[in-house]
Amino acid sequence: MSGDEESGLDDLDEAEAPSEWLTTLADMSMLLMTFFILLFSMSTLDVKKFSDSFDSVQNALGSKGKSKQAAPVSGQEMSALVEQARIKQRIIGEQRRVFENFRSFVSQKGLEGVLGATLESGTITISLPTGVLFPKDGVDLTDEGKVRLRTLHEFLIKTAGERINIRGFTDDLPPAAGSRFRDNWEVSSLRAVAVLRYMLSLGMAPNRLTATGLADLEPLYPNTTPEHRARNQRVEFVLERFIGE
Repeated sequence: MSGDEESGLDDLDEAEAPSEWLTTLADMSMLLMTFFILLFSMSTLDVKKFSDSFDSVQNALGSKGKSKQAAPVSGQEMSALVEQARIKQRIIGEQRRVFENFRSFVSQKGLEGVLGATLESGTITISLPTGVLFPKDGVDLTDEGKVRLRTLHEFLIKTAGERINIRGFTDDLPPAAGSRFRDNWEVSSLRAVAVLRYMLSLGMAPNRLTATGLADLEPLYPNTTPEHRARNQRVEFVLERFIGE
């Protein structure tokens, strides 16, 4: 076989190379498009737009000829989905307002660097360093710690729609030898409970509060330096507003 014939066969093979990836790319592009349409419809909360977008996603997922198609969504189910989306949107908006109010509160009290807060997916997390609240390796609130909690109580008492989970954290170092505490789980739990009890003594409703000890889980920084370990030792107030409240 001549060189020209071999070259011709090579060109033919390249021309007939499989192109399944193009089909996959097209399918994925279509799914992404319908997904963004769904997000847009949820942001405006138009019932007809939401319903049309939901149908588009169903059609996209079933457009490859699969035998099992998605079950149709009834009008009642669609209304429930829209209502849930509307309530969730309202809750997130209210949490943004609470978060901004808290930032103003911290600024007015001059507590920047002492009280920190984050807002993520409608959940507000307020954080205090353990060193502000407790003595080193201790679980009993200091006088300074009680002052800080009384200040925080001024804000929290005005947020009646929030449930608050008080979470205690330590670093990765175990209690010192001879300590009366078995491990960091016990230390973090006792600190969280001590804060909860003090907030109750200030007049917080018991059904708003829970306490959790998480030891050295979820560190903010790698436990590689004394400064990082000090920052990981903290107490958090996690504020959540639930549907129906």
